[in-house]
Amino acid sequence: MIADLHYYFSRFMRRIHYFLVVFICVVSVGAMFAFTLPETYRAEARLLVESPQIPDDLAASTVRAEASELLSVIQQRIFTRANLIEMSQRFDVYQDVAEMSADEVVNDMSDRIAIETPISIDGTGLVSVSFEAESGATSAEVTNELLVQILRQNVAMRTEAASETLEFFENEVERLNSELAQQGARILEFQMEHSDALPEGLDFQRSRVTALQERILQINREFASLTDRRVRLEQLFEQTGRVDLSDASMSPEQRRLRELQGELASALIIYSPNYPRVISLQTQVEALEERIRAQTGPNAEGSELQTAYSLQIADIDGQIAFLSEQREEIEAEMDVLMSAINATPENAIELGKLERDYDNIRAQFNQATMGLAEARTGERIESLAKGQRIVVIEEASVPEFPSSPNRRLIVAASIGAGALVVVALFLLLEMMSATIKRPIQITNDLGVKPFATVPYIVDTRQVVRRRLLITLLVLAVALGVPWILNYVHTQVMPLGVVLEELRQMVGI
Repeated sequence: MIADLHYYFSRFMRRIHYFLVVFICVVSVGAMFAFTLPETYRAEARLLVESPQIPDDLAASTVRAEASELLSVIQQRIFTRANLIEMSQRFDVYQDVAEMSADEVVNDMSDRIAIETPISIDGTGLVSVSFEAESGATSAEVTNELLVQILRQNVAMRTEAASETLEFFENEVERLNSELAQQGARILEFQMEHSDALPEGLDFQRSRVTALQERILQINREFASLTDRRVRLEQLFEQTGRVDLSDASMSPEQRRLRELQGELASALIIYSPNYPRVISLQTQVEALEERIRAQTGPNAEGSELQTAYSLQIADIDGQIAFLSEQREEIEAEMDVLMSAINATPENAIELGKLERDYDNIRAQFNQATMGLAEARTGERIESLAKGQRIVVIEEASVPEFPSSPNRRLIVAASIGAGALVVVALFLLLEMMSATIKRPIQITNDLGVKPFATVPYIVDTRQVVRRRLLITLLVLAVALGVPWILNYVHTQVMPLGVVLEELRQMVGI
């Protein structure tokens, strides 16, 4: 193992001049970039995201976005094309760089701006804002302008969000109030249109129908009684020629005559016409009839009886007609009530639907009213800046020392890169070489063990000449490469621009 290392080290030292040329080229390029890249300054400012001044359990703001989310939106607004171009022109960020397109300006400005959003803890956190420029004053001015824009955008976004929330709930309350009034008008119109067939009148209608049915039964009884009375009156008049005159319209003789006629009729039912009692009653009746006939005239009795009969018949017929008319009216009213009762279930369903819609709209209205009160409180909180806010802790000041490039780091990195390139080149050459260089290779490859090895012998002049050439080559590379890079930097294109072009071509 040690022998192999010694062998490879000798091989490396034998080609050290080539590797030294490569190493010098890499280090020269890195060192030239380190000392020719323009100095840039990065001014930094710090912001603090404060938690709400009023506890949420007492009065909450309607802007519920997290600080990181708000800062992301603010960053997108700041990084608009027009704003970046306007800032670059106002602060002369590219006054020494000619012929830059608008896209290049926007991309470069976006790369120069750094906004580090915080990890929020209980709604608070630090925000770092910085801007990189070739001038410390320009860096500080642009950074402070970014602070102003962040604060302005934060206030504008929060007040705008609170105002839009308040406007939404105001419109929602107005809309629901209008719908509530329209739905109430529909319910009132329906109730007025179907006032006789509503659920609240169903019990009254049923009790009214029951009362009307009882009244019809009573009318039927009265109708039957009057009809029977009329039939009996007709039969009595046809059989006896008498009517049931009232006592108030009769004279004493007529009342006595009526009594005697009644007794005679009763006696005839029991006794024969020749019975003495019957004969006595007939004699008394005839005597009273003669006396009454003498008082009123010969046709007065028949005429009076006929008139009394007609009056009673007419009175009974009038009562019967009145009862019939009353029964028809009651039946018509019952038909109306039954129609209303039958229509009540369907009306109840429709009315219930209208009332449910009214209740739903009212619930939405109540909820919107509560939201409106919260929106007004939230808008008031944001207008007074009592909610979550962003305040400046430290403004950007002009930096005394450039932030980049780190020349020592670049030189150290170029030295390390040169060493890696040399090692990689050495390993690549050894892997690609197929010649036999050691006796052990003869044994391994051919299976033959050599008796002895004879080294290559050179004289002193060849060694001196070779070393002189190597020294001249190394000096030429060490001096020529920096001179070429300096010529390109000063006469052709700045190395910083070349590096940027390469970076864009590679896509880094």
